[in-house]
Amino acid sequence: MELSIIKQEDEILRFMLEKSTPAFANALRRIMIAEVPTMAIDDVIIIENTSVIFDEFLAHRLGLVPLTTDLDAYVPPEECDCKSELGCNRCRASFTLEVEAADSNVTVYSGDLKPENPAIRPVNDRIPVVKLAPTQKLRLEAYARLGRGREHAKWQPVSACTYKFLPRISVNLNRCDGCGDCVKYCPRRVLEMENGKLAVKDVLECTLCSECIRHCQKKTCPIDLGWSEEDFIFYIESTGALAPTKIVEQAAKQIGEKALKLAELIKEMTSKT
Repeated sequence: MELSIIKQEDEILRFMLEKSTPAFANALRRIMIAEVPTMAIDDVIIIENTSVIFDEFLAHRLGLVPLTTDLDAYVPPEECDCKSELGCNRCRASFTLEVEAADSNVTVYSGDLKPENPAIRPVNDRIPVVKLAPTQKLRLEAYARLGRGREHAKWQPVSACTYKFLPRISVNLNRCDGCGDCVKYCPRRVLEMENGKLAVKDVLECTLCSECIRHCQKKTCPIDLGWSEEDFIFYIESTGALAPTKIVEQAAKQIGEKALKLAELIKEMTSKT
């Protein structure tokens, strides 16, 4: 099994997983969505709310604000030694928010949340939470904890996590007359004409839509489309809670831990028989 990065930006990662299986690729995808822990607001204490939004709606909106996550500094509440319902500095992060509209409308943004720990803060300060009319006020305390996407979507570290099989494209130049129709109709510009001959420009961009074959004027199309069942192209878009590379790293770690646990369970079962 091999992994190589195709493209990496702040919140986006595209990588190739080679010499693997569809089962493992899908397991990696599902682990990244549902098992990698991130921080999210889970408890909100409303001290004063005279806005038009109910307390429950407000708490739900705050819970969906992505927070930066430090997996080295915090542990999930169920793994914390404090064993307290209120939590401690090891398993929870607290925020305060106090905004009042005086003479004009005021929009409350995620940046108005004041974190106790600067390392745990909203990913984006310009996420609207609620709009206050004159004389309206909002005052609350919020508490965030580590959780997983399987519990609630607010703990998912990715906004997009997909993979596709690596396309295989071959061109029979003996059957191709170089008309260029396939190049014109390809939506991803995978093909190109090079010195009057059809060539594959970027196979990684191919979506296997078959538009090139559909618009070919030849009775026997010179283009042969297929895919590899052991090579996969992943696309990950982080919510900003964790770096994309960290998400992949944590997902791989989770798979390893689950495999070891399964091996132990199987060993226990076989020892009893």
